[in-house]
Amino acid sequence: MNYTQATGEKSTVKLTITFTEEEWQNAIAKAYIKTRGKYTVPGFRKGKAPRPVLENYYGKGVFFEEAFNYLYSEHYFAILDKEKDNFTAVGEPELGVESMEAGKGVVLSAVVPVKPEVKIEKYTGLKIKKFEYNVSDEDVEKEAKKLVASEAKTVEVTDRACKLGDVVNIDFSGSVDGEKFAGGTADDYDLELGSGSFIPGFEDALVGMNKGESRDINVTFPEDYQADNLRGKAAVFAVKVNKITEKQYPELTDEYVKAHAGAESVEAYKAKLRERLEKSAESRGRDETEGSILASISKYATVEIPDAMIESEIDRIVQDFSYRLMYQGLKMEDYLKYTNATMEQFREQYKTEAHRRVLCQLIVDKIVREEKFEASPEELDAKIEEQAKSVDKTLEEYKKTIDPRQVEYIRNDIIVTKLFDFLEANNEMYVGGESGEGSEESAEKPAPKKTAKKTAKKADAE
Repeated sequence: MNYTQATGEKSTVKLTITFTEEEWQNAIAKAYIKTRGKYTVPGFRKGKAPRPVLENYYGKGVFFEEAFNYLYSEHYFAILDKEKDNFTAVGEPELGVESMEAGKGVVLSAVVPVKPEVKIEKYTGLKIKKFEYNVSDEDVEKEAKKLVASEAKTVEVTDRACKLGDVVNIDFSGSVDGEKFAGGTADDYDLELGSGSFIPGFEDALVGMNKGESRDINVTFPEDYQADNLRGKAAVFAVKVNKITEKQYPELTDEYVKAHAGAESVEAYKAKLRERLEKSAESRGRDETEGSILASISKYATVEIPDAMIESEIDRIVQDFSYRLMYQGLKMEDYLKYTNATMEQFREQYKTEAHRRVLCQLIVDKIVREEKFEASPEELDAKIEEQAKSVDKTLEEYKKTIDPRQVEYIRNDIIVTKLFDFLEANNEMYVGGESGEGSEESAEKPAPKKTAKKTAKKADAE
């Protein structure tokens, strides 16, 4: 066996694999042994007919397909391993037969989608939005209420209009240009006003409505909304308020936090909450800043991404979505039925997001290689030791039990952290507002607002 390779279109490599007549006949012989039990010939017990008899009865090529499969399985992956420094396969190959002539063997081909090389015009000297979030006293109070939430009473409101913080039960039906869209209609939907569950403007427009009142709400989907068919589109939601409820919380006292939170006082408890919220705000700002950096760099990047990589990323998106539905007690089939959408339509709306994610990952990989970022053994040990201390173990003890995949995750985390530190230091960063280049959209609800997704750091580690 010998082979040649040639660069194909749209990030593919074509392998042309030539087998001698002896190798081809050996493959047919093995195909016969493996599959003869499937065939029946009059006068012979099933699986006992000689090869020439089967070839005469079913045709000369009866074992060809199985022989082709054998040759591919025996040699294709070995070739990929041999060529791993030259290209990386990212999907299933398109297989074919180039030539097959009696006495001269067979020539097979495999068109392989491969990881493309991204070209980046520049990734330093850019002006990039940075995200920072502050924690207010109101944020702390809202979080503190969660401690007594289990004892809160839900009371129906009948003597006033709804306000932020209320839960309204609504019927809604959304349309764009007079046409309803998938996921835009629901009845008896409970929505907490101010939760940020829907796109900007939707919840605010509900404030002031009374029970039984109907209203048309005009909103515009964000330009970076994840569903391509809704991005930047003006929409009208016909909404009816069925019910308004509010929660009445018991008083948060020193005795209560001592018993339920282990804090000495309400003041001490709120101080811990603020510390935790500030760490969360810092993490959120960092994640969105990293997204903003990659979004800015992507404008200067060109690459031909094979369809196989996009489809694989959509597979991951669908899987993640399915898991989230499971936590809510739903199945993917139920969701599709509820939204009156097919799986093909569901996957289609995530193509742009999948392309963005793949591009960002390719950019990360490219710059890491260009700048030669690595995780030293000392840096790796220091990170692992942090985890070891959290479970009261020494570094040596912990390293004996840690999963190798976790070690690789830590290594990637160190490398990608270095990458973003470098990019922040070598670009002009300015503080932005509540939204910007790096933020993302979620299409889980009919009119959702921006929510955090996987950062490039997490995607790289996976």
